[in-house]
Amino acid sequence: MIRITDEPKLRIVTIDRPKRRNALTPDGLDALSSAVREATQPVVYLRGADGAFCAGADLDIVASLDQESAEEFASHGQRVANDIEGSDSVVVAGIDGPARGGGVELALACDLRVATFDATFAEPGVRLGIFGAWGGTTRLPEIVGMGDALDIALSGRVLSAETAHRMGLVSRLTETPRAVADELTENVPAALSVVKERVRDGSSTEVQLACEAEAFGELVAANVDSIAEERE
Repeated sequence: MIRITDEPKLRIVTIDRPKRRNALTPDGLDALSSAVREATQPVVYLRGADGAFCAGADLDIVASLDQESAEEFASHGQRVANDIEGSDSVVVAGIDGPARGGGVELALACDLRVATFDATFAEPGVRLGIFGAWGGTTRLPEIVGMGDALDIALSGRVLSAETAHRMGLVSRLTETPRAVADELTENVPAALSVVKERVRDGSSTEVQLACEAEAFGELVAANVDSIAEERE
């Protein structure tokens, strides 16, 4: 279900279950988490196989759950999303075709969401009497704002790539999402890691600013030669 292709500066992680539009089972969630957590490359590119990003949770699994196991399945997906968000690597979601439910929520946990013009997005759970519970109710308003988050989650409507981009759900629109991941690999890995950590830091402003200054000093000391060369 999860395929890994390693390059020197890039790990490509593919959700490969096209007959189910790359829907995820518990085993698939575990494999996805491991693929991202164990990456040693500075950039991870997360994609879906054969014209879809991810349909979210496998509904055959969901339909078999009782209340207790449904809560655990939600927590399971939340842990995987947290693993993606907390990865030392910068994680780029390359979205081509539909992203639905948990697929949207896993994309929200990525650092960048890069979509083709064929990408579409929806949280259709409300039409089945459920909702996206892999962190969607927290990350969605953080990224698109409360008004658009409620619109997306309450309506279940399908968003085009252009609409998702206007809302801020999509970072970039391009015909070649992989190229954005390749672009990031040209940067200094330590700087990528520090910027991700600093931007995602939820500490108070005072603490964040102090950590920012310290991290800047460390990077300057580590890269003083290349900085000096750039001046010449």
